[in-house]
Amino acid sequence: MIVRGNIIDIEKRSVFKGEITINNGKIVSMVQKDCEEDHYILPGFVDAHIHIESSMLVPSEFAKVAVKHGTVATVSDPHEIANVLGVKGVKFMIENGKKTPFKFNFGAPSCVPATSFESAGAIIDGKGIKTLMANPDIKYLAEMMNYPGVIFDDPEVHEKLKWAKHFNKPIDGHAPGLRGDDLSKYISAGISTDHECFTYEEALEKLQKGMKVIIREGSAAKNFEALIDLLDDHYNNMMFCSDDKHPDDLLIGHINQLCARAVARGKDLYKVLQAACLNSINHYGLDVGQLKVGDSADFIIVKDLKAFKTIQTYIDGNLVFDNGESMVNHVDFEILNNFNVQPKSVEDFKFNSETEKIRVIECLDGQLITKEFIAKATISDGNLVSNTETDILKIVAVNRYEDQEPAVAFIKNFGLKEGAIASSVGHDSHNIIAVGESDEAICKAVNLLIEHKGGICAVSPTEQKVVALPVAGIMSDKNAETIGKAYSDLDNMAKRLGSTLHAPYMSLSFMALLVIPELKLSDKGLFNGKTFQFTTVEVL
Repeated sequence: MIVRGNIIDIEKRSVFKGEITINNGKIVSMVQKDCEEDHYILPGFVDAHIHIESSMLVPSEFAKVAVKHGTVATVSDPHEIANVLGVKGVKFMIENGKKTPFKFNFGAPSCVPATSFESAGAIIDGKGIKTLMANPDIKYLAEMMNYPGVIFDDPEVHEKLKWAKHFNKPIDGHAPGLRGDDLSKYISAGISTDHECFTYEEALEKLQKGMKVIIREGSAAKNFEALIDLLDDHYNNMMFCSDDKHPDDLLIGHINQLCARAVARGKDLYKVLQAACLNSINHYGLDVGQLKVGDSADFIIVKDLKAFKTIQTYIDGNLVFDNGESMVNHVDFEILNNFNVQPKSVEDFKFNSETEKIRVIECLDGQLITKEFIAKATISDGNLVSNTETDILKIVAVNRYEDQEPAVAFIKNFGLKEGAIASSVGHDSHNIIAVGESDEAICKAVNLLIEHKGGICAVSPTEQKVVALPVAGIMSDKNAETIGKAYSDLDNMAKRLGSTLHAPYMSLSFMALLVIPELKLSDKGLFNGKTFQFTTVEVL
């Protein structure tokens, strides 16, 4: 097979008219030759860090969409399903991904559970990590979120790091806001990347100390604007990722969007493409072609070098996307889940108190970090309740693995004026998390998810919508178009209920992510991510 066009040589920083000959999935020759084709041929895009589960799609359905945007491979942390199903969930992701031509590169989840301060569905200890790291399908040790455990020499954490080093596989980091001597110790433990930088200064320090920094632009966490100017001088040590991307956003674009934005900002084309296409391959040692003779024929054809609209995508020489049509086929798979909780009553969500002030989670739109906010309490018949006038709403976390009393707290900036929204996509343990204007609405939303054994939903006095997620309570068994439309309808309903957040469900899913400061809610209670201990709702 021969393809012709304007060939991009990223390393030599050149474009030339030519033709590429492919045989048995490999590039056997690439020569300069005049041709009529005006399109551009370049290596495929690689997402340097993503949780496939956050797309609410199983890997095979994710692949069908990703190739449309020129993505040929991902560096994928199956951390979400591992917290629900353990090693069995990791194996599900690997095997489902193998049934497609797409190049998934899965890591061994390092923090299952993410912390001891929440209830997860499974545990992967040091022995489990040893077993996973010995598996050739596991390419790296996924994000080490327990950075206090690294810094304070937690034996279990360091055993996991030891096995990654033993098998000579990279170790991913996750250390938002970590600076100074603590950062130096974290890096010295062998941790090589971070995708959690939310300021220029933080990312610069990490780069200067030898880390690779991954620019993230997902559905909730958006750090492109803060970090993109670092690309000018540090492009050899930077990559692009989406981390968590909901289905409606994935249908619109992927890593190609970051390339288009960077070029529009005046960033050097070859530096942008090195970050988007090559650096991940080199850092993780991926079996992904770089548009060189002898490489696997993993490349894309785009209309121009501004919007990066993909015309065709090739993986191992096979055409997997062609002018609007994905060639990645549907595959059958077993539906696995872990959902063992009985319906709740309205009484379960009451918070009996006579306190005057409460400690509130302040949600920041487009960020995973939160702030602590002290607010005046609103009390009705001795029960702390939501106040839509001040936008202080009740938020709850419900253990979905066994029957336990729900954790209750309060949150600001969700903006709901009526009803409630809920999700069983609650990073990292994926318990049910819900926010609403009344205990009744919250109870209704929580029970709707219990009934469906996982999903996301919205309820109002007159309407209820639910998107069922039967695969581990976090993924759909449907295709992207179906789940994307259903998710978009639900997102619109949440906004009709009053939410002013760009992505209310994505933001909600991170309100239980204890490893990112400052204030979060687990099924065991309100948690301070700075001190790494529980705190009280009541301010005494």
